Parts: sequence; C-alpha cells; structure tokens
Amino acid sequence: MYELLKGMRVIEGASFIAGPSCGLHLAQMGAEVIRFDDIRGGPDSRRWPLSPQGASFYWEGLNKGKKSIALDLSRPEGRELATRLAASPGENAGLFLTNYPAAGFLSHERLSALRQDLITLRVMGWADERPAVDYTVNSAVGIPFMTGPVGEEGPVNHVLPAWDLITGAYGAFALLAADRERARTGKGCEIRVPLGDVAIAMLGHLGQIAEVTVDGADRQRTGNELFGAFGRDFVTRDGSRIMLVAITKRQWTGLVAALGLQEEIASLERELGVSFLDDEGARFRHKDRLTPLVERVLAVLPRAEIAARFDKHGVCWDDYRRLTQALAEDPRLSANNPLLQPLLHPSGHEYLTPGAAATISSGERLSPRSAPRLGEHTDEILAEVLRMTSREIGDLHDRGLVAAATPP
Repeated sequence: MYELLKGMRVIEGASFIAGPSCGLHLAQMGAEVIRFDDIRGGPDSRRWPLSPQGASFYWEGLNKGKKSIALDLSRPEGRELATRLAASPGENAGLFLTNYPAAGFLSHERLSALRQDLITLRVMGWADERPAVDYTVNSAVGIPFMTGPVGEEGPVNHVLPAWDLITGAYGAFALLAADRERARTGKGCEIRVPLGDVAIAMLGHLGQIAEVTVDGADRQRTGNELFGAFGRDFVTRDGSRIMLVAITKRQWTGLVAALGLQEEIASLERELGVSFLDDEGARFRHKDRLTPLVERVLAVLPRAEIAARFDKHGVCWDDYRRLTQALAEDPRLSANNPLLQPLLHPSGHEYLTPGAAATISSGERLSPRSAPRLGEHTDEILAEVLRMTSREIGDLHDRGLVAAATPP
C-alpha cells in the first residue's frame, strides 16, 4: 500500500478479474475504492478457490483494501442507490469502474446526466458488447493452438487469465489518464476497454499479427522451447528440473562459460556458418543441435553445483517448483519479501498477502489491508458519500434495500 492517490475516490461495480483487479491497483496506490454488490453477494462472492468453510479466497484477494456497500440490486430503489453512488459528488470523485452492460441502468449517458464530468471505465468482453471471458478470447485469437506439446492436434487452454490481468492494469492506467485530462478540461468521458481488443492489441505489439500476415501460416507449437531464442527445461543429475533461458548476449556467453562449452559451440558455429552470440534467432533455429550439448553437461552435475556456476556467470535460470514447495523454500515467497505480509482475512484465515507490486522510493510502503466483509461500510458510505441522515439510512434498512455486514 502507498498513499500516492490519497483523496481519490473510485466507485466500483464489477466482477470477475479485470474490473476488480483494476480497482485493486488503485486501492493499493491509496485511492478510496468503494464497491457495491447485491445484498445476496455478487458473482465473485463464492468463486473458487474457497476456504474449507466456504469463504472465497478469490474475493479476498481481489478486493483487498476496498470498502463495501450491500444493496438490493434486484429492486428499482436499490439500483437507483447504485446510480447515485456511481455519480456521487466530490472534487476528487466522479470515477466509476464497472463491467455492467453499457446500455443498462449504469449506462454512461444516464450517469453523466447526474454528473457531467463523470469518468466511466467500462470493462467489456468484445467491443460489440458480445460477452467474453479470458478463455473465450484466447480461443478466438488462436492462443490455444500455439501452446502445448509439439504434434498436439487439439487446443490447449492456458491457466493464467492474462487478458483479464492486463486489462485490469491497462484500465487503471486509462482511468488515471482520463482523470488527468479532466483536471485540464473539466470534461468527463466513457472509456471502454474490451478484453478482446486488449488481446488483439497485444498480439499486434508482439509482432504476431505481422508474422502470420507475412508468412501466411500460423505459428507452430514448440512445447517447452522458448520461441525465437534458446530456452527450455532441463533435468540435473539429481533429478531437479530447471528452466534455462539465454536471450541476451550476456546470458548466452554466461551459459556457455558456466558449462564449459566454448570449444564445442565454436566448432558448431563454424560448421553451421552462424554466430550464436550475435543472432539469438540462430539459437532457436538450431536448438536441436544446441539442446543435446547442454543436456549432456547438466545431466552429470548436481543441482547445487549448477546453481553455483550459473549464479557466478549471470545465467538466467530458476527451479521448477510447485507453489507449496516455493512457499516452503523460497525466501522471495515469504515474509522476508517486503511485498508480502501475514494478514488475517474475513474468512478467518491468516496467510501471506501482497501489497503493491511496485516499490516506490519516495513513498512509505504501508501494510496491505484485508478485503471487507460484504456490506461492512454500508452505513458509512450512505452517510459520508450520499450524505443521508441516520433516519434515511434506517428506513433503507427497514425496507431491506441495504444491508450491513454481520459481526465476524
């Protein structure tokens, strides 16, 4: 947690990963992020992974440091409260983050009628408003046919929701950019960030659209081989599996020196008429000749000796670990890392919890804050943001339009 955005208020009405992760980034930089959910719990409130008691670790992870108000969104009066909240007054407010449909009760047109300088960031599936999630976007742009073992016929889904995560980070950037423009012009706007467009843009940025257009063929699967350079998994004498990558000149010369392969590599270069030092693509094209050389050396060395050699020569590598093993063994995944601190959560479980991923030299890193219980800040938000009286708040409770969190 940092306080760089202290004083900024963002209203969040979002579920899944992209929207809530956008709000999380802003909260961890000091913004006051208020999310509203239905009193019965939003779509994420019971999403896996779950605690043994049924609490959602997913919810706790994506909503750290936010405030929560619970509304009955099935009723017009509850939806009206959400509308008022999204367009609520305040000099550093008027920022609304959502993945609700663009034409629904939380449309930018309706909200901006209440607050003309409102900035709405709307996360979408596709730009034409067709629904999508990370996995369907992946299938549409061809990623599952690029991953997986060589020779595999069917698609292989990727477990990391990359487009969701990139969209969340990009959304935070876009919202801050729009807020900067509003400070200059006084004008609000709606920003639409579809997962599909983020995926298409990233494929373009990485040269993959150009590659397929010019070559006229899809990229072939390479299994665990790094595309375009030298890199893959190897097994040591004592059965440890490591990931080894040599992209830069320094990484390549370090690898060759660490394994004592200078003469054999030089001989291979003369035979093939290439320079592996100057052409990283040559390392990929001739991986079938290079891989056995590296495999032969690593197969007779224990992992400890390999680690010492690699670290001495600045080789880019790491162990393959399961997460349980990494948490037990790696100091980077422990409280020794300032990023992580033990924190008690609404589920009743204490575990290592990350704060902001960036380290900012000019700011003090504060402890991460846990996610709220559903409706934990309902009365506070009604009073301070919507400026309602205690009688009005009591009436909303009596009518079942709002709910407060039950004591833990």
